[in-house]
Amino acid sequence: MTTTPEARLKDLGITLPTPAAPVANYVACVQTGNLLVVSGQLPLADGKLFTTGKLGGAVAVDTAVEAARYSMINVIAQVKAAVGDLSRVKRVVRLGGFIACTPEFTAHASVMNGASDLAVEVFGDAGRHARSTVGVPSLPLDAPVEVEGLFEIG
Repeated sequence: MTTTPEARLKDLGITLPTPAAPVANYVACVQTGNLLVVSGQLPLADGKLFTTGKLGGAVAVDTAVEAARYSMINVIAQVKAAVGDLSRVKRVVRLGGFIACTPEFTAHASVMNGASDLAVEVFGDAGRHARSTVGVPSLPLDAPVEVEGLFEIG
């Protein structure tokens, strides 16, 4: 069995991208003590949004699940840039998910599982986390999903 997060990423066929630079007056990550807070990450793939639009509108749940997975890949890329070695992650403490959707949409949890499932795939039991997922009327650049994270670092 593969034991390091980097090896698990390789087994999953995932190459971490260069982390996206902040586009406003904030930083991508803040570490305080042994906690690392990662700002919200959009579903960028090859430097472009994987998809745009809202759930309950033009974006299907399956597509949004994949978008949440891309957002989590970008969260992990930020963690790696901040701490160097993903083996330093002792715990994924919390993930926050924002789902751009119509007022009638209610499958937020299913969409966010795209990020949560990847956290467990990459970090094993240390990837099991607390989570909040909320619907919002819009997200930057018309992204359907944004994911933020809180990590314990050793």
